[in-house]
Amino acid sequence: MLKQRVITALILLAVLLPALFYSEPQPFCALMLLFIAAGGWEWGRLNGLSQPLSWATAGACLMVCALAWWAGALEVSLRSLWVVAGPAWVLGSAALLRGGVAGWPRVPLLLRWLAGLLALVTAWLAVAQAKVIGVNFLLSVLVLVWVADIFAYFAGRAFGLRFTRNKLAPSISPGKSWEGVWGGLAGVVVLAWVWPLADASLGAAVPSFYSRLMGPGWPFAMLAVLFMGAMSVVGDLVESLIKRSVGAKDSSGLLPGHGGVLDRVDALLPTLPLAMMLSTLI
Repeated sequence: MLKQRVITALILLAVLLPALFYSEPQPFCALMLLFIAAGGWEWGRLNGLSQPLSWATAGACLMVCALAWWAGALEVSLRSLWVVAGPAWVLGSAALLRGGVAGWPRVPLLLRWLAGLLALVTAWLAVAQAKVIGVNFLLSVLVLVWVADIFAYFAGRAFGLRFTRNKLAPSISPGKSWEGVWGGLAGVVVLAWVWPLADASLGAAVPSFYSRLMGPGWPFAMLAVLFMGAMSVVGDLVESLIKRSVGAKDSSGLLPGHGGVLDRVDALLPTLPLAMMLSTLI
């Protein structure tokens, strides 16, 4: 399993990194479009759709994103979209987590399917616009999620249940602890302090997400990154809730050793639009 995970990770890096650092955004945006389409196929399967309908969901993701790209959506302000998508993620996630695993099947299938489709399309628009802004900005958002996840893992392993009696969400994700969440949040706070210093010392041509957040002052920046770190956990929990509800271990087996595309981007689905919302409002 470990060898499989390493091989898959190396292949993904070999494909993603050249597109990420390429001077023009088109290759990266096109690659992300394929990933989102794959996520659409997985979303259809998680909702119990037939294979043709799951492929149709992938096609719908691909078509909507491609039309938005063709219409020039990546070069114009989508402030209204981010202002709607951000709160929708917060309120929708709160409702789903409150309802728990048993609440997911009670949501009408059409509503579930449409919400997932919109979430995927919005995530693609966010990551594509972030790439258009600049690699430094995009990377700073991606690394936030990775740091939150890594710090949470090691903090959970080292301190899980030492300071609290209850796990974070045992019926949804039994492995997660509050200590892990606190460790992840501590990691993103450190990241938010260090990255603007690196921006200043290296003379970054494009400000990072954290440098933008520092505009209104460091208290705002710290609150914003704590919120972003918390929402990365929420994205993970929402996908875990859905998988547990339908009895699936992974969203698919498209990425050997890593599960599916949705398993890899679950925390990014809410954080990317929220990062665009905060950056746009500032």
